Amino acid sequence: MKYNKLGNTELDVSLLCLGTMTFGEQNNEKEAHEQLDYAIAQGINFIDTAEMYAVPPRENTQGKTEEIIGTWLSKRNNREKIILATKVAGPGMEYLRGGSHLSKNQIFKAIDSSLVRLKTDYIDLYQVHWPERKSNFFGKLGYEYSQDLGVSIQETLEAMSALVKLGKVKHIGISNETPWGTNKYIQLAKDMGLEKVVSIQNPYSLLNRIYEVGLAEISQHEDIGLLAYSPLGFGQLTGKYINKTEKNTRLGLYGDWFTRFSNIRCLNAVKEYSKIANKHKISLTHLALSFVNNQPFVTSNIIGATTMEQLKENIESININLSSEILEEINEVHLKQPNPAP
Repeated sequence: MKYNKLGNTELDVSLLCLGTMTFGEQNNEKEAHEQLDYAIAQGINFIDTAEMYAVPPRENTQGKTEEIIGTWLSKRNNREKIILATKVAGPGMEYLRGGSHLSKNQIFKAIDSSLVRLKTDYIDLYQVHWPERKSNFFGKLGYEYSQDLGVSIQETLEAMSALVKLGKVKHIGISNETPWGTNKYIQLAKDMGLEKVVSIQNPYSLLNRIYEVGLAEISQHEDIGLLAYSPLGFGQLTGKYINKTEKNTRLGLYGDWFTRFSNIRCLNAVKEYSKIANKHKISLTHLALSFVNNQPFVTSNIIGATTMEQLKENIESININLSSEILEEINEVHLKQPNPAP
């Protein structure tokens, strides 16, 4: 396994991070614990979750993923060996605290609930899951101007910084953010002596390279590494949906929730990337994950699986290096089919 510093912290995180949003939905506790055991045995020390999970978000499964990770941590007694990341939900979840927001009061309640579910007394990386304001995340295109920004970034950052002082959180990060929002966090931290965000968790894959424009430069110059999520485009970049979408697959079950991954442009791009993989005799999964693994602005690539076979293939991508010829062919497809799943 390869490791990178988490921003400017003392933490060395594995280049592959185990994503867990299927725990409590597509994966039961036994299956989840098996995934966790295998990932750790392969050198992964970084686990990412969220108070909102499992996915798709429902009131009756909210918090279930954290609970499953908590029972595993308790049984294995290995908390100090794990770098644990979770997230506080942004606005829009009416069944969370009477309507979720990123206010100080709500953030304090959220962290305490997560600590109980995870059976720990601290979180290594606590992240804002999505912005309070209306912005471009979760596939939203265009720009909707609004003067109503909701709870200010300053209040959110002050609350997150207070959690560090209290010892409940070691470091803080953001997720689904824009260049403007990221720079706002950076500037407030400098001006007010607050905690600096050390990471940004945004989508990045062959199907969505938007991060390269604006945010990648911030990552490099401000030492805020990308934690790349959806590196396989909700499974599209395994190639399993090229001919048919099976009912028991993620897109088959939850495609209505994640329509940005099922448009015709997305499918056409996948077919082109599949041709490249076949030509060079590697799996499409390895092509897609290796592309993300080897980006200089990526701190960790968040992989997720519903079966052990998928998990093993995902982890094997750490040993794949793409030739300059393959990278040129990838960029040719990108020019023809740019960002079909933003």
